Amino acid sequence: MFTDTYPGIRVDDGVPQQITDEVIREDRFSLYLNNVHLTDQVASNDMVRELGAGFVICEGLCDAVESVEVDGMEIYVEGDTRQEVTLEMRSGGGHGIHQRTPRPVTSALSVPAVEVYAATAEIMSDTWQKTGGVHCSVLMKDGVLVAKSCDIGRHNTVDKVVGAAELGQIDRSLCYIGCTGRQPAGMVGKVANAGIPILISRAAPTNKGIELATETGITLINFSRNRRFTIFAHPERIAGITEMLAETGKAEGETDE
Repeated sequence: MFTDTYPGIRVDDGVPQQITDEVIREDRFSLYLNNVHLTDQVASNDMVRELGAGFVICEGLCDAVESVEVDGMEIYVEGDTRQEVTLEMRSGGGHGIHQRTPRPVTSALSVPAVEVYAATAEIMSDTWQKTGGVHCSVLMKDGVLVAKSCDIGRHNTVDKVVGAAELGQIDRSLCYIGCTGRQPAGMVGKVANAGIPILISRAAPTNKGIELATETGITLINFSRNRRFTIFAHPERIAGITEMLAETGKAEGETDE
C-alpha cells in the first residue's frame, strides 16, 4: 500500500467533524546506473522496478536496460549508457538529466479520436479519488491498456509506464500515453526519449513543451476531457483530423466566393 490513514478535522459550512482520511505516502529511492549513484527520487512505493527502468530510458541515458534490481530503497539498473550525466532542476521541483534535444520519434502510428477519449477515461484512478494527491499516466496500444501508474510525481508516472513497457518487451513506437499533469519540455522530452509518438494530457502545455513536441515529431494533445481535446503538434497522427480541416477550409472558401 502506498497510502496511510491520518486523523483530521473536516469543517463543513463552519461545522467541525472528526474524520480519518487516506493520505498518499512520500518515499525516497536512491537510483544507481551500472553501480554508480545517479540520483535520489521522491516517489510512491509502487512499481519501483519500472521506475528505475523507465527513468534511465526517459532521461535519454539508455535505449534499453539489461536488468533492474530493488534492494530496500535502492534501485540498481544495468544498461549501456549513451550520454554523460548532468542533473538539472525540473519545473516540478525534481531533478532530471540535462540533455540535448531528444532524437526524432519515428512512427507511422495513427489512432482515431475515439482512442484519445478512451485513454483519457483510463487516466482516472481510485487512488486519486481517495487521496487527491497523485498524478496518473497510462500506456495504451491498439486501444488496450498496457500499463497504469499513480504517483506523487507526474514525471514518475511516465517513467513507470515506460519501464513497464521495457520490462514487458513491448514496442513503444506502437504505443501512446495519457497523463494527468501539465506538459512542459521536461515531460515531452521523456516521451520523446522513450520513442512514444502520441502524448495525451488532461492538463495544459507550455510553450517549450509545444516547441519540443513539434521538433521531435510527437503528437501533443492537451485539455483532453470527455470528448474534447486540443492538438498542438503533429495532428496527422489522429486519423481524419487534417482531412476534415481541409474539407472545412474548402467549404469555407467556396462560401466566401
